[in-house]
Amino acid sequence: MSNRNIKAQQMRLRLAQEAAQILLQNGSRDYYAAKHKAALHLGAADTRNMPSNTEIESALQEYQRIFRADIQPTELRRLRKAALHAMQFFKDFRPRLVGSVLRGTADEHSVVTLHVIASVVEDVNLFLLQHQIPFEMGEKRVRFQAEQMQSLPVYRFVADDVPIEMVIFPEDGPRQPPLSPLDSKPMQRADIRALEKLLQEDPSPPEL
Repeated sequence: MSNRNIKAQQMRLRLAQEAAQILLQNGSRDYYAAKHKAALHLGAADTRNMPSNTEIESALQEYQRIFRADIQPTELRRLRKAALHAMQFFKDFRPRLVGSVLRGTADEHSVVTLHVIASVVEDVNLFLLQHQIPFEMGEKRVRFQAEQMQSLPVYRFVADDVPIEMVIFPEDGPRQPPLSPLDSKPMQRADIRALEKLLQEDPSPPEL
């Protein structure tokens, strides 16, 4: 391997590590913004060796494993339990867990993101009102194909002291998952049974 290629790889690694620390510090999972901020921090704003989102995710996992091994697994398990309770509560809407809580990189800043299906959005609205759950509404843009973006309604609320967002997919909408912002592949999703299995396989962190 040439010195040029070695330097390019080293720059990608440094940028990925810097971006991972930025994500952890500000609680965001905006990989695009983090990698460009990392390039500015390292004086490499014009670099052509930007890391991929998956490289940043790997650096994030490594940083958590080395420097946050005492707190991150406990927080991740807490978030997954909160996700399971929410999914069981909204089971009639066929919830699926997505995002950092499923992938395992979530921390104290993370939001539990669920994908749910409803014939009409008002069904979710009525369900929340009937159970007296305060909520906020918004929209979220998701990508189903390379050039196909779609805005979907989102409900945001807090349960078990955990912020939760539910993205509402129409009953007659696409059956395949949207594309992941990490790698542009179909997004990994877990139903209630899959999350229960994940929690069973992941032992509780030892008491400190």
